[in-house]
Amino acid sequence: MRSKKFSKPEQTALSWDVPGLIAGVDEAGRGPLAGPVVAAAVILDELNPIAGLADSKKLTALKREKLYDEIRAKALCCSVAMASVEEIDRLNILQATMLAMKRAVEGLRLKPNKVLVDGNRLPSLDILAEAIVKGDALVQSISAASILAKVSRDRWCAEFHLEYPQYGFAGHKGYGTAAHLAALREHGACPQHRRSFSPVAAVLP
Repeated sequence: MRSKKFSKPEQTALSWDVPGLIAGVDEAGRGPLAGPVVAAAVILDELNPIAGLADSKKLTALKREKLYDEIRAKALCCSVAMASVEEIDRLNILQATMLAMKRAVEGLRLKPNKVLVDGNRLPSLDILAEAIVKGDALVQSISAASILAKVSRDRWCAEFHLEYPQYGFAGHKGYGTAAHLAALREHGACPQHRRSFSPVAAVLP
């Protein structure tokens, strides 16, 4: 589906007698060699604005953590979901990402009238949806979703690091850095490595 350019924040009335709830959706973790892909969906409250929302990649880790807590406190509702390594290997990373996004939207306590998704692909939804290229920098609800997804996945990596410290997940977050590739060659793949990704497949017996 072709994406549309979107240059202004979403304009929507959030009163209960006027339909117009809009959810922003984004993901984190498509590129790494290990771990789940995480998606988030957020419906913001225009009467309770959050300052500083931006593409999560443009924010420091500390700023993301602070905004994560503020989003959880001030949003009308939000939902974080994931697709597992097994699903990534079985479906492929694109389809697993769409699955995580679908789960995030379906996990919202309130049903939005429209869903705005970062990128140029849409998950299968029974709600009106629009794909917005660079939406995480253009639409506040997508920015909020990108922050929730990124922080949630980074926290997963930090926890997993405690179980498999030899791979350095707390530092590289699963991405194919030189240190991560060296650890793969030395230790082989762990259960959370994506076996369908070529750098991991290369070290499998």
